Formats: sequence, C-alpha cells, structure tokens
Amino acid sequence: MSHLNKGRQQTFSHFPHFFFFWSELLSPFPSQSASFSFHVPYFSLFFPILHLQVLPANPEESWQVYSSAQDSEGRCVCTVVAPQQSMCSRDARTKQLRQLLEKVQNMTQSIQVLDQRTQRDLQYVEKMEVQLRGLETKFRQVEENHKQNIAKQYKAIKAKMEELRPLIPVLEEYKADAKLVLQFKEEVQNLTSVLSELQEEMGAYDYEELHNRVSNLEERLRACMQKLACGKLTGISDPITIKTSGSRFGSWMTDPLAPEGDTRVWYMDGYHNNRFVREYKSMHDFMTSDNYTSHRLPHPWSGTGQVVYNGSIYFNKFQSHVIIKFDFRTSSISKSRQLDYAGYNNAYHYAWGGHSDIDLMVDEGGLWAVYATNQNAGNIVISKLNPNTLQIIKTWTTNHPKRSAGESFMICGTLYATNSYSGGTKVYYAYSTNSSTYEYIDIAFQNKYSHISMLDYNPRDRALYAWNNGHQVLYNVTLFHVIRSEEL
Repeated sequence: MSHLNKGRQQTFSHFPHFFFFWSELLSPFPSQSASFSFHVPYFSLFFPILHLQVLPANPEESWQVYSSAQDSEGRCVCTVVAPQQSMCSRDARTKQLRQLLEKVQNMTQSIQVLDQRTQRDLQYVEKMEVQLRGLETKFRQVEENHKQNIAKQYKAIKAKMEELRPLIPVLEEYKADAKLVLQFKEEVQNLTSVLSELQEEMGAYDYEELHNRVSNLEERLRACMQKLACGKLTGISDPITIKTSGSRFGSWMTDPLAPEGDTRVWYMDGYHNNRFVREYKSMHDFMTSDNYTSHRLPHPWSGTGQVVYNGSIYFNKFQSHVIIKFDFRTSSISKSRQLDYAGYNNAYHYAWGGHSDIDLMVDEGGLWAVYATNQNAGNIVISKLNPNTLQIIKTWTTNHPKRSAGESFMICGTLYATNSYSGGTKVYYAYSTNSSTYEYIDIAFQNKYSHISMLDYNPRDRALYAWNNGHQVLYNVTLFHVIRSEEL
C-alpha cells in the first residue's frame, strides 16, 4: 500500500486501512497522463464517503477516478490516474505515510513472531502445569503413605532376616565339613596307594591291620552318608497335583523300602469303615488309568494315618487303639498290638476330625506312631516302634495339643506340625526326638485345595504325600545338612 505504481493495477485486500489514509491521498497533485486501476473490498458504510471525495477541484494535481465497478466477488474496482511520481516522492506526508506503513508492517511481523513464541511458551507452561500437578499429587501420596510404607518395608526386611537366620550356623560349620570331606578323600587315596604297593610287596603290611583300617573308613563313610540324607526342614515347594479322585478324605503312598524299580502306589479312600486297598503297578498307571488290584483287609481302618513299609501296611483298627501289620505278600496279618493309653474314636483327633487319633508314619529312622493320651492332657505323644514286633522302643511327650494341629509328619527324627488343615496353612511347630526339644517355626505351605486330610513324608522320594480335598498331591522338601566331626 505504500508504493503506487503508475499505469498499473493494484489490489488492496485490507480496505479499512486503505480508507483511513484515503483523505490524505486525495490532496491536489499534478497528475500524469498514465492511469492505473486498483481493487478494494466493497463496504457499504465506507464506499459512499470514498465516492464523494474522488471528484478533485484540479484534475491534474490530484488522483482522478475514471471508472468504478463491482467485481463478481463483491469488491469495488476503481480506475484512477496517479499524480507524477516526483510530486509524490517530494510530498512529506506521503513519505511519512510510507514510513508509517513500513513500521506497521514491521510491527505486524514482530507481533506474529511474538505470537508464535507466546503460543509455544504457553504450551510449555501448560505441560509443566500438568506435570507439577501430578508431582504434587505424588508428593501428597508419598507423604500420606510414608509411615505405612516404612512399616511394610521394615516388616519385609525383618521377615527376610528371619529366613536367613538358620543359614548362620550352617555357614559357620561349612568350612569344617569341607575339611572333613577332604580328609576322607586323602585317606581313601592313601589306602588306594597302600593296596597298590601291597600287590607288589606281599607282607609289607599286616593284612588284619589293613582290613581294620578299610572297615573303619567304610563305617565312617556310611555314617557320613546317613547324616547327609538327613537335615532340618527349611522349605516346602509348591504342590504338584498327581491325580484328582476319590472322596474328600483319604490316603495314598509308596513304599520307601521297596526294591529299586518298584514304584507301586497304594490308595485308600475314606477315613473309616472301609477295608479295600488299591494297588497300582506304577506311578504312571496311577496317574493315567484306573487299572489296579484290590486288597481286602481283615478289619476296617480308622483315620488316614496308614503307611506302607517294607511290603506291609500298618494301620489303626477302626474304633480301637490296636495297630495292625498286614503283609501284602501273604495277604495276612503278621502282627497286631495295642498302643497303650492312646486315645481313639475321635478322642484326640487332628483339627479336621475324621477319627485321626493315631497317625502312623515313617522317616529315615524307621516307623513312628503319633497320638495323644489322657496322661499327657491330650498333647501329642511320639513313639518309636519296632516294625517287626510293633513294640515301643522309646516315647517322647510334647506340650502341643493334638487337636490344635492340622496334620503332622516326621523327617529325620523331628515331628513337624501344621497350624491348620484349611486356609492359611503353614508348618509352625517342630519337636526333635534327637534333642528332646521343640521350637516354633514359620515355613510356608500352599494348601491349594483348602482341606488337608493326610500329610506324610517319604524318605526315599524326599517328598510329602498329601490328600487335599479329593486331590492327590506331592510336595518337594528342602533340608539343611549339618555334619559335625565329633559325630563321626
């Protein structure tokens, strides 16, 4: 708008700005012969004023309008004759106008740039505002939960320390145990060397002396291996469901003294008034089929505390404190004996009931009976039994009420009891017959199907067999082995 070229058409797209300066542009100037036309938008309010002022007093000194019209878009089209360029350039007001228009254009560009920056900064500010609000909310949550989180963290750390505490004595004796094994290795190497030399020089050593040394070492190694097989229970795995069958209560087992390759499974459904025992040829058959041999016992059993040991089944005769040994090879009773003073017929059962007064079990040391008596105020009594005669070898009395235990099992001469047979189950009590002492422990136990009616340990498989609400389940166990040199 600041430069009007003579003899050429110019289109003005911003009519209000153009009209503001129009009265200044219509002052008298010497005109030129050339003419040009320009376009301005049509506004009904402004155009009459423009039309009245385009009739100059002196046509040669001012802008001359030759024609005006309105185009198809509604804009006003005017043909004018501009004054001489020299006259326009010498006019101070025209120069000021041009400078003012340039300043306006510069200001417009600056405002556009500023607007872009402002929009960009506004976006940053809005984004930062959202982040600050989120951060403020998080700070508030942290402040509210600070004490609670600290308490939870402290409790978790304390629980972890309790889990690690049993490792301390094991780690302290680890070096001594390693040294002991190294000593065995050196003695074996020495004896091997002596035997090699003996083949070359007969009579260099007394045969009886050499035989005694070999026998002594063999006994010590056997004792070492036996102790390595035992240990303190520190963990129980997640359950492995083998099969789903039978009623809510029952027992199943394998023989820990069975010959190698004999994996027969023995299955007893129910806890009373039943006398049929199923024999499956293998664990695979038990898992995949219903092919079994049925054995009829001479008397019904009571509870779920039966156990198969060295080819015979030991069970509590229904409604009595009589223990029966039934030999599967001869299908006959080989021995029976009363367990004196033992409660029966639901007098001192486990927490789940089911005539579980007398619980027979085996571990690495042999056959055991767990029960309660009036003389011990209904607390658990542990008796080691002779598996051939059923006579009591030794008895231990505990201070734990039998009715408060969910189930129990023996591992390496230690009785472990659960706190419940249903929800929230854990192993929480241990009585060691080796030291005649007890302790309260906390070993997690996943009760997957919410009703344990049988739980026994098999020392050959190193596993717990469980009957859980009509499911036959296995649990692997973790034991710590501690060997002291003075025990060998």
